[in-house]
Amino acid sequence: MIEQFGRAGFLLVFAVIFPLIPISASVLLGVFKIRPSKPDPIKESIYECGMVPIGDAQVRYNVRYYLFGLLFVVFDVEAVFLYPWAVAYRQLGLYAFVEALIFIAILFVGYAYAWRKRAMEWM
Repeated sequence: MIEQFGRAGFLLVFAVIFPLIPISASVLLGVFKIRPSKPDPIKESIYECGMVPIGDAQVRYNVRYYLFGLLFVVFDVEAVFLYPWAVAYRQLGLYAFVEALIFIAILFVGYAYAWRKRAMEWM
C-alpha cells in the first residue's frame, strides 16, 4: 500500500516544490537587491494588446449572460457523461439504460425549470 501512495506523495512533493523554487529565487533576488528595479510610468501603464486602453476595466455585465453560460456548462457536461454510456450501451444492459433515463429525466427537470424561469432569454 505504501508503494501506491509513495508515487503519489513524490508527485505531490514535486508539484509543491517545483513552483516554489522560481518564486523563492525571485524573492531572494529582490531582497538582496540583485534583481533590477527600474519603475517607469510606461512600464506601469495598463497594456491592452498594444492599444491605448479605452474606458474602465470594470464593466458591469448582465447576470443573464452568466446564467446562460452556467446552463451551457451543465448541459455540456451532460453530453460528456452520456457519451461513454452510449459507447458501452450493448455491454451495460437494462439496469444502465434505466439509470441513464433517470439521469436524463433529472436534467430535463432542470431544463424545464430554467425554461420556466426564463433563464434562456437574452434580454
